[in-house]
Amino acid sequence: MKPAVRARWSRAVLVCGKCSRKLDGGFGPDGDQPLTKALRKRLGLKKGPKARAGIVETRCLGVCPKRAVTVIDGARPGEWLLVSPGADLDGLAQELGLSEQKTHTADAD
Repeated sequence: MKPAVRARWSRAVLVCGKCSRKLDGGFGPDGDQPLTKALRKRLGLKKGPKARAGIVETRCLGVCPKRAVTVIDGARPGEWLLVSPGADLDGLAQELGLSEQKTHTADAD
């Protein structure tokens, strides 16, 4: 087992998977994608340590809001966001410090 793995992430965002499943989508251009997938696609991010930023779906975070998804910005772990379906993904990316990620070229492999 490796003692550590290097990642290229500049930011880390945690998204509650249970909240996402309860909504059954609600995000993206057609409103049919989970928040994690819609945000990654909007920003052109891939999964894994080679991506520029990490948007990771977790298990239940224990907040369980009605009609919203709980999101934690790794840079501000003391302030959790509740994101409603149809939320402005560009605004959310800016609030999470991911907006500068859009201007970069595609992820290198």
